[in-house]
Order: sequence, then C-alpha cells, then structure tokens
Amino acid sequence: QVQLVESGGGLVQAGGSLRLSCAASGRTFASYAMGWFRQAPGKEREFVAAISWSGGRTYYADSVKGRFTISRDNAKNTVYLQMNSLKPEDTADYYCAATTPGRSYYSQSEYPYWGRGTQVTVSS
Repeated sequence: QVQLVESGGGLVQAGGSLRLSCAASGRTFASYAMGWFRQAPGKEREFVAAISWSGGRTYYADSVKGRFTISRDNAKNTVYLQMNSLKPEDTADYYCAATTPGRSYYSQSEYPYWGRGTQVTVSS
C-alpha cells in the first residue's frame, strides 16, 4: 500500500502559479504511476495529469495542456503539479492518486490509492 498527502494549495489570482506536491509513504513509490485529479464544487472529479513510474511519459487533460506540468522525484517519494497561467475555472480540490503501471491513467476508477486533497482557489 501507499499513503498520499497533498500540499501546496491556496488562493491565487488569475494568471498566477502554484505548485502542488504529493508525498508518498512506502518504499515502492517508484513502482507506481501517479495521477492528479480535481473536483470543482458541484462537479464530478476529473482527470488532470498523470506520469509513468519512471517519469518518462506524461499525460494531460486538454484543459490544462501547456499550462500544467506533472513531474516526480522518486528519491523523495514525491510527485508535483506545477500550475501556471491559472484561471478561475481551475478552482477545485486537487487529489493525487497512485496506480500500478499498465492501467488507463485517465480513469479515476483505475487508481486504488488516493490522498485527501488540497484546495486551490483562483480569483478573477
């Protein structure tokens, strides 16, 4: 099993940046693919980005492509989400999740391990 704790959320003005972090427990972090999802008030949770276990492959939702960057540091058991050019519609609770390689990284049902989330609010 792996336990996940997100941090780095907060309030930012439109056009600003935030970097989210997700710290994982356990010695097998490097064997997991990692994803970021978000859930805005009154909406369903949606895929944001994912990264393979090695960091060699990344995947993004169209709505964040070119603005967000996912990365990982396996030595630190941490995955990051750098968010630039933030928009009010990016306001949501952001969750990191872990899954084994080879699954569909876009689908939240493929992720057995989840953090509790961190809130991001983008003001206009």
